Amino acid sequence: MQGPDPSTPGGHAPADGPGPGSAWLDSLAAAAYLADERGCITAVNARAEQLLDRSAADLLGHDAHETLHRNALGQPEPRSECPIRQAVLAGRTAQGGELWFERGDGSVTPVAWLVTGYDDGSRRGTLALFHPLDDTAPGSVQDPLSELERLALFAELTTRLTSTMDIDEVLDRLVRLLVPRLADWAVVDLITETVEVWRRAVVHIEDGELKNRDDLVGPMPAVPQESQLPLSRALRGAASALAGPDTYRGEPDSGIAVEQGRLFAATGIQSAIIGPIRGLRDVLGALTLGRSERSHPFTTADLPLLEEITRRAGLALDNARLYERQRKVSETMQRHLLPQLPRVPEMQMTARYVPAPDASQVGGDWYDAFVLPDGAMVLVIGDVVGHDLDAAADMAQLRSMLRAYAFSQQEPPSKIVEWLDQAAMQLSGSDMATLVLARLTDAGTLGWELTWTNAGHPPPLLITRQGVPRYLTEGHSILLGTGSLEPRPNASLLLPPGATLVLYTDGLIEEPGASLDDGLDRLSRHAAALSHHPLNAFTDELLARARPAANEDDIAILALRTAAWPGGS
Repeated sequence: MQGPDPSTPGGHAPADGPGPGSAWLDSLAAAAYLADERGCITAVNARAEQLLDRSAADLLGHDAHETLHRNALGQPEPRSECPIRQAVLAGRTAQGGELWFERGDGSVTPVAWLVTGYDDGSRRGTLALFHPLDDTAPGSVQDPLSELERLALFAELTTRLTSTMDIDEVLDRLVRLLVPRLADWAVVDLITETVEVWRRAVVHIEDGELKNRDDLVGPMPAVPQESQLPLSRALRGAASALAGPDTYRGEPDSGIAVEQGRLFAATGIQSAIIGPIRGLRDVLGALTLGRSERSHPFTTADLPLLEEITRRAGLALDNARLYERQRKVSETMQRHLLPQLPRVPEMQMTARYVPAPDASQVGGDWYDAFVLPDGAMVLVIGDVVGHDLDAAADMAQLRSMLRAYAFSQQEPPSKIVEWLDQAAMQLSGSDMATLVLARLTDAGTLGWELTWTNAGHPPPLLITRQGVPRYLTEGHSILLGTGSLEPRPNASLLLPPGATLVLYTDGLIEEPGASLDDGLDRLSRHAAALSHHPLNAFTDELLARARPAANEDDIAILALRTAAWPGGS
């Protein structure tokens, strides 16, 4: 059991941002503490200190159950009977009003409580909110559970919505937090980058599961500036408003009003609140919460709650949209940096590029293939360290220099790579890179001669027409960017008729927690099994089967296949 953090002023949570474990606890209207996955208190707010008459230093680092939870007689509550512990172990949100917390003087105070999990992407644990049951002071909350539920919802919205950068995931988490907790229906309309409105979600609960009415989602009519109906106003950024079937039963003032009338008729929503989802710069869309006739109708008192929900949703969607925009720009840049493959008689060739799943969609993996003036073909596969724009810029620079050397100098691959390494060191400093440079020459009736050098890269894989795999481990030397001036070796062989050559980057074979040999073995086994497939199908299936499940890197593949016999097609 660890003690309090002496570096934390006053014993409160450190002011490290808006997520759980930070000073935002003091802004809550209820007493609260955070506990880690072991149940130890990691943060408390000032209201908790005041209610419990205990300083944060007396609480931080101590087991919450052992320190606080008691029965009505002030005796320790057995862990097996503690409702808070039961909820924590079950990983669910729960509340109650039949629990006592021990105060600093040894007395106990009855509290209404609510616990819910939190996950801010790097930390997981429990948020506990509690309020004295006997609080009748003027201005106190008369319905403490309602207040606790509200605070718990805000905490969950903050942690769950901001811990993903995927727009669809943000929307899925948003509706799951709201239905059926606050509403029978949740409807999300988003404004696209081209200023079109799309209805992205029309969700309700059915048989205990959330169901999306696919027949009601899709593109929406334009938002008219003159319309004063609630959804149109919300999509222009106006304040939240109440709505119901009668709102849209009159003569529609726009196409979007017609769609709203269809929504109310199809869903049976009898009462709704509609509010704008605002980003930092623009209106991103609108959120509609609807209740059926069996639920209490919304009132104007619910509008501030909707505004707070949409504010947090807007922050998450804004971040996700900016990230998605960066991904698209970066991916477009990456695609333009990758070349078109040449057409060579008696040779099939194909390539694939898959960006890293959690990076900015641009990185240092690349492939290249081009025909020299003497008719020989150059093949390249390479990897610059990093998954960012710097890596992509270094990759583009290396590719351009390599092409220039290969076109201007009639030298073996090893000599070209030596020049490339020296030039790159002068231009970009100590950036590391690996690559395989190969020269493929038509040897007439003998087929194709492959000459290559390998600068610290995974070895090319050759699979014969009969499905026998072999790694080309010869011609290997140190990677680029080390400053080494040692000569680099070449290696050569004749490619068998109908053989498949696969050049690839390490994302295809490397997996956290597994050895490189395991990845190489997996790749060769799948390549051998797929050798009879046409080259495009071979490459697609090889990528799908050999790619590690926990892949964290981008992948480039360059594959070619020789004719079934010299001079054949």
